[in-house]
Amino acid sequence: MKGIGVVPNWQKENTAAVTRQIEDFFGSRRIPLLVAGSKETSIYGQAPLHETLAHWAGRVDLIIVVGGDGTILRVARELFRWEVPILGINVGTKGFLAEIEVDSMDRYLRLLVEGDYHCSERILLQAALRRKGEVLGSYTALNDIVISRGPLSRIIRLETYINDNFLESYRGDGMIVASPTGSTGYSLSAGGPIVNPSLDLLLINPICPHSLYSRAVITTGGDEIMLRNRSGKAQAVLTVDGQVGFVLEDRDEVVVRRAEKRVKLVRFADSSFYTLLHQKLKS
Repeated sequence: MKGIGVVPNWQKENTAAVTRQIEDFFGSRRIPLLVAGSKETSIYGQAPLHETLAHWAGRVDLIIVVGGDGTILRVARELFRWEVPILGINVGTKGFLAEIEVDSMDRYLRLLVEGDYHCSERILLQAALRRKGEVLGSYTALNDIVISRGPLSRIIRLETYINDNFLESYRGDGMIVASPTGSTGYSLSAGGPIVNPSLDLLLINPICPHSLYSRAVITTGGDEIMLRNRSGKAQAVLTVDGQVGFVLEDRDEVVVRRAEKRVKLVRFADSSFYTLLHQKLKS
């Protein structure tokens, strides 16, 4: 291996000890290791994460993330440009993305060094925020693009279009547009279906709709989804993977489509999605 990058979430309780184990493992095999930051600097180190990963481009074959799903989501949004595979070591909670548990880490690291693994490619979402015909920002998400109501408990209204075809005007707490990977995230909590992450599709899932008949809609991966905010004075907020936020104005439009590039997640022969699903949902 050319080298391994490690991105720890230093705010997690066991991160320092797990990172030391990883350093010892690869150090004993003389495999170069680059580690982002330390517990004394900040959550991901002194330098912004995108600068760290850009500096590593071409120097590492793979990134190991020590944290939970939130850490992987952030790394994935920064790393997809370089198409470097990501392996997640779970020191968080359920860990649908960071699926390797600490107690079995050594076994999987040995398989990694031996090349006994494969990469699961996951689609990304690309969202453009438009105001009066002008694009204000472009965002990339692995899990979901969400428009939700602000802190005051007022219903918002979102006009929803698929490929310029009007679908419905939804009134409720908001709307989730999720990738297959994101079907086990916020969308699951909102009553959405669980789908295999290898599928090429998009999920449109209303949040607490003020209707007896609103249901999640599954579209093909090639479809374009447009959400137009028609909430008037009620505040609506755009969030990306639950980590990046933007307050919307009335008539703002959010256009979501499948991104051109994909994220590669490291998987092993015994890491079946359905076995993982069973383990996580019963815990």
